[in-house]
Parts: sequence; structure tokens; C-alpha cells
Amino acid sequence: MISLEWMPPLMFGGLVVFLLLGFPVAFSLSAVGLFFGFLSIELGFFTPAYLGNLPLRVFGILSNEVLLAIPFFTLMGAILERCGLAEDLLEGTGQLFGKVPGGLAYAVIVVGAILGAITGTVAASVIAMGMISLPIMLRYGYDMRIATGVIAASGTIAQLIPPSLVLIVLGDQLGKSVGDMYAGAVGPAMMQVLLFLAFIAVVSLIWPQKVPPLPEEARTIRGWPLYWRVIKGMVPSLVLMFLVLGTIFLGLATPTEAGAMGAMGAIVVAVINRRFTWALLFEAMGNTMRITAMVIFILIGATVFTLVFQGVDGSIWIEHLLSHLPGGQTGFLVAVNIAVFLLAFFLDFFEIAFIVVPLLVPVAQKLDINLVWFGVLLCVNLQTSFMHPPFGFALFYLRGVAPKEVLTKDIYWGAIPFLCLQLTLVAIVIMWPESVTYWLDRGTGVDPASVRIEVPAPEPQQDEVPVFR
Repeated sequence: MISLEWMPPLMFGGLVVFLLLGFPVAFSLSAVGLFFGFLSIELGFFTPAYLGNLPLRVFGILSNEVLLAIPFFTLMGAILERCGLAEDLLEGTGQLFGKVPGGLAYAVIVVGAILGAITGTVAASVIAMGMISLPIMLRYGYDMRIATGVIAASGTIAQLIPPSLVLIVLGDQLGKSVGDMYAGAVGPAMMQVLLFLAFIAVVSLIWPQKVPPLPEEARTIRGWPLYWRVIKGMVPSLVLMFLVLGTIFLGLATPTEAGAMGAMGAIVVAVINRRFTWALLFEAMGNTMRITAMVIFILIGATVFTLVFQGVDGSIWIEHLLSHLPGGQTGFLVAVNIAVFLLAFFLDFFEIAFIVVPLLVPVAQKLDINLVWFGVLLCVNLQTSFMHPPFGFALFYLRGVAPKEVLTKDIYWGAIPFLCLQLTLVAIVIMWPESVTYWLDRGTGVDPASVRIEVPAPEPQQDEVPVFR
């Protein structure tokens, strides 16, 4: 007879077996959840009525307006990937910074942050910069590993800087508003850009031959025409950033509404740049459909798994494992981030967000951890999954568009310094929670304990004597 205490670890073990056998994650989650659900009914751990909650949960997923932002932002990124905005940004910014050592790398980082703040998707940033910047960097003598590393890493900024899709998913799983998640991510996103810029600055000082400036003949645009070229790329970007982020932070639109406006703005930019075609739109819509369907199926499978897992007291099992770690909050955060980093070698960020995060929330709440800080910290960590095998999608995207002379091993070796910088940012956010919480709504600044409400005493009224006639 299997006891209740053995059910949670058996469920985890069964899921691992399915994943190692190569079954799709969404169906593996559903299969394991339903199998152990029926087994738990037979063993009397809960009644069949408990599984009656499942249709309500699935309906809640399909009617969740927050998740509707995912297809909008995905569509926006897919259109911007092909509309020529990245080309304008990279060409102007590259000419602007090109005269200093590391100038092209600085331009890639800045443009990566701008594209990330517009699209929220890694693919659009890495593919665009890989196709445009990498051949130029190699042509003018950049070290191959530095060039590939900075392009792949700059693309991953999109996973942290709003309007990141990961932040939308994490906000939903943590029960926090997307606006708070976006506000909390501003500080770490800025620090990540500064870390990348500082690394290139150090390389340019120690090994200037690896990041040479553009030669005079390559800087074909000078004077005011150069600035107009930069403005040409910046103005549409700033407009899209306001449509997506400004309307959210000012409270003018929800993330879903901002995503819809951003998608429409991307279409307008494509029309202005004379890149819009119906084929482009249908291709972008097809890509959006595939990603959205994948997310929804994984989320439904995760719901089946977590419902049964909670029914067999899995949350108590997780709490016993993690709440008694040495070091309190810090010990818990360090252990969780090590586990998430290792899981990212086998699961992508959607799967970790849907499977692992809901199990960690009760423990984080018991330890009095700010859930927005916790979510942004996990988002910083999940960036690393794009920079190492086997789910290093940023490396895959770059491999697909890189010239033939770029070796795959150089792409992976080039990613290592930036992977270390991302892990450094994880440590900074753990040690400095104000890097996240400072940007949240800090209230009016008035201490409620100091507030005194004085009610004036009522004026005495003369007694009225009724008069009878």
C-alpha cells in the first residue's frame, strides 16, 4: 500500500521519466497528473469530486485576459522582426558609436535593450542583430567570440526588460499584477545593460585589438545626417515604447490593451518602412498561433499536474523541503535559484514558470518574501536558459543566421562571459532587493500610525419644547 507521503515524490519522479523519454511536456504533465489522480481516488486520498475542479481551472485559463497579452506581444515581435526597424536602429547607432573601440558592441547592446523594450521577444532581437551586425563586426576585425556573445546576450535582455512575456506569465502564476512586475524589472534590466557595457569597456581597455573601432572609410555618415539617421530609427521606437510601456505605467491601458496597440503600431511601422505584405502578416500570425497554442497546452497540463499534486499534500512536502533550509530567506533564494538554473538545462522558461513556480509560492509567502522581488529574481535567472545548451534558443537563433565561417563552438564559448554576468546579476538582486522594490508603488510616504483624525464636538442644541395649541 502506498502512503500519502510517497505520492508527491512519485509524481515528480514520474514526470522526470516522461520528459527523459522525450514526450511533449504538455502531454506528460497531463498524463502524470491524471494517472496519479485516478490512483489517489482508488487509494482514498481524495474523492472523485475533487477532480471536478479541473474543468473550472481550464476555463479560468482560457478566459484569463492577462494571458491574452501573450499573442499580442508575440505578433508585434514577429512583425517587427521583418519590418526594417532594427536595421535603421543598428545602422545609425553603429555609425554613432563606431569611432571608439568596442563601438559596434556598444551599439548592439543599446539596440538590443531598445528592441527588447518594444517586442519582449528574444527571437526578433537576436535574428535582426545577427543578420545585420555580425557580418560587419567580423569584417572589421572583431573577435568572433566577443561578437557572437554580445549579440546573443543582448537579445536575452528582452526576457527581463518590459514588456517581457516571462514577466506576464510569472505575474499570473504569482498572483501579482503585470504592471508591478514590469515596474520591479526596470532596475535589474538597467543593471544588466550596464554590466554588459562595462564588460565591453574592460575588453576594449585590455584587448583593444578584439573590438577595434570602425575605420574612417566605414564611417560613411557624418555630421547632422548621422543624427538624422539615428533619429529616424529612434522615433518609431520611442512611439512604440510609449504605446506598450507608457500606457501601462501611466495606468491608461492594461497589458492586454497595450499589447494590442503595440501590434497595431508594428503594422504601421512596417507600412511606413514599405515592408508590409500580406504574406508577412500571415507568417507572423502563424508564428503567433504556434507559440500561443504551445503556452496554453503547457498551462493546461501544468494545471492538471498541480491540482493533483496539491490534493496529495504536495505543497506540504515542498514546504518541508525548502522552509527549513539554513539561512532563512537568503538560503531559500539561493537554493531555489540553483535549482532553477539546473532545471533550465532540461526545461524551457514557460515550463519552469508553469510547473515549478506555483509550488514555490506558498514557501515564499511563509518566509515573508516579496513576491514581485521573487518573480523578477526568477526572471533574471531564467534568462540563462537562453545562453546555455540544450535550450539555448538565443544561440540557436544566432547559429541559424550566422555566416558559415562562424563555428558553433565559438558561439557557445562566446556566450560564457555573458552567462557569468547574468549569474552575477542574480546574486546582486538577491543581496539587494531594493533594486526591485524601489521601483514599485511606495505609497504616499505617510506613516499611518502618525495620522490623527479629530472630529469636532457637535454644537449643543437648545431643547425644543413642543407647543400644543
